[in-house]
Amino acid sequence: MILEERDYRLVPGSTPKFLHAYETLGLPVQNEHLAGLVGYFTSEIGELNHVISMWRYANVTERETRRQLMLADPRWPHYLAAITGLVDVQSIRILKPTPFSPLR
Repeated sequence: MILEERDYRLVPGSTPKFLHAYETLGLPVQNEHLAGLVGYFTSEIGELNHVISMWRYANVTERETRRQLMLADPRWPHYLAAITGLVDVQSIRILKPTPFSPLR
């Protein structure tokens, strides 16, 4: 099992617009194709204007296959157009659980 962590640093003041676009346009497509949402989070203390998502996959191959299907979905470009200009920096990490992790 792996987790994909995506951290989006947003343009200040754009969090509500980003979250609305994601909930209405992005999430339905991702839920259909990725099917492993662990959680979606915002930052409240520390560095602000961040949205973090975490997705669970069996392995990197499953992640790649599912993401290819998502990217080919004709609804996905509508979501990307809705968030254009809202994301300042995007970071992605693949996390592997330690042998003693409860998510193992």
